[in-house]
Amino acid sequence: MDFLSREGSPVSAELWSKIDDQVVSMAKKVLVGRRFLHIYGPLGAGVQSINIDDTTELAETEGDLVQIKGRKFQQIPLLNQDFSLLWRDLELSEKTGMPVDLSPALQASSLISKKEDELIFKGNKEAGYEGLLTAEGITRLKISDWEEGENPVKDVATGLSHLFNEGLVGRKALIISTDLLIKLQRIQPGTGLTEYERLSKLVDGNIYYTKVLGSNKAVLVCAEPQYMDLVIGQDMATAYLETKDLNHVFRIVETILLRIKNKNAVVVFE
Repeated sequence: MDFLSREGSPVSAELWSKIDDQVVSMAKKVLVGRRFLHIYGPLGAGVQSINIDDTTELAETEGDLVQIKGRKFQQIPLLNQDFSLLWRDLELSEKTGMPVDLSPALQASSLISKKEDELIFKGNKEAGYEGLLTAEGITRLKISDWEEGENPVKDVATGLSHLFNEGLVGRKALIISTDLLIKLQRIQPGTGLTEYERLSKLVDGNIYYTKVLGSNKAVLVCAEPQYMDLVIGQDMATAYLETKDLNHVFRIVETILLRIKNKNAVVVFE
């Protein structure tokens, strides 16, 4: 089944290829969550729900009726973003060979990528989805003034100690708000290194930044797949939606879900 409605659309295969390239290239520039989270999938557009296991409680009950403790099932939400291309632009391209301006596709890709990261970091309380910043049971630490002394290194070292004490081994990642990125550019006296460089050494270079966090926030995670991952049903793809006022309307769609399997693997500084 061509659920993307491409086969019956008036768009050429060449233009579809260009749209796909532009949408994917922009998404790679914007997306942050996928840079440190393990990807589980793609599972397919038809997969609508998946289990989320709490690995600290996961076990089968005993007796005649056996259940799995520490497991729940949740729907994989669908994200979408529409954009339009003017029919006259496509007609001009077909007649003259002039490239179609795909700025609307780039903008839509940027917007749906932001929606993905917002779901990963903030979740959606109304719909019952947890994010790295909002999940219940994660460790929350008061953030120090990162413009003073060695506070950034001290804060992150405290977070790392928590992960080590919980026996969590593997790849660590630090995600910071963009205002903290600016504060980390100062050179620590006597070291010749910026605070950013010092933090980078603590997490093996795995520092990322995003506006989605808001301001004066950071999150430290142990990003191994046994602790958390990102479920992808349908990866980001563009469908033909309709013709409206002769213009062509497209929809970028994807289905994704963050799974936090061990809340101890998340430390939020706020």
